[in-house]
Amino acid sequence: MSTSMSMVRRVLWELWLPVLLVAIWWFASANSTNFYFPPLADIMDEFVDIWFFEGIRTEIWPSVQRLALGFGIAVVAGVVLGMLLGVVDWLDNAVRPIVEFLRATPGVAILPVMVLLLGLGTSMKVGIIALVATWPILLNTIDGVRSVEPVLRQVAASHRLKLSHRIRFIILPNAAPQIFAGARTALAISVVAMVISEMVGTPGGIGYFILDAQRSFNTVAMWTGIIALGILGYLLNKLFALVEGRALSWHRGMTAHNNGGK
Repeated sequence: MSTSMSMVRRVLWELWLPVLLVAIWWFASANSTNFYFPPLADIMDEFVDIWFFEGIRTEIWPSVQRLALGFGIAVVAGVVLGMLLGVVDWLDNAVRPIVEFLRATPGVAILPVMVLLLGLGTSMKVGIIALVATWPILLNTIDGVRSVEPVLRQVAASHRLKLSHRIRFIILPNAAPQIFAGARTALAISVVAMVISEMVGTPGGIGYFILDAQRSFNTVAMWTGIIALGILGYLLNKLFALVEGRALSWHRGMTAHNNGGK
């Protein structure tokens, strides 16, 4: 009973401010005649007509597919390369200037190059998402590998564990919290990259929908797209938090136990 009440309080605490802001927006815009800021009631009516359920199939689902593929590539590339650079010191020192240079280069600046190389289709959109999302995961993985306690490294060396066993049973579990922290940042960046790539690419996707509505001076539809994008980002963040909680439950339990022991 206490657990269910705790969940209810958590949900209410998370939702009270968004509900309050929506209520303020609703009543403040009720009599609005401003072309750029139409009444929220009109926006919500249009929202239902557009996004339930045809818009989900034609606009949101293609965007989610590109986002999932690009983010998945970034996770695999970031973790594998981060493990390699974190374990092999001389290789990390050799490529660190290049990594820092590419990390500091905004993804938007690379977008024209991606268009020239991959065109305006799905390959370009997935490629730009993967490119900009790789760096937070890569750098956090390197830091996570380097943060493994020296005692654990000494124990592994004394037992002459294979490198594959060290990575699987020592390095990866200890680096996992930082890897997930980098992946959470990368997910937010991926959503931004998805919208930008869709705005310059071929038709299709929520980013293109928002831009097309703006070009057509359909501000109500544009606002519905922005709201749909915000809801999508919120749901993706909650889904990631759920996966992270399951994957790192052992770590949180161990941290709670250590804190309780103190």
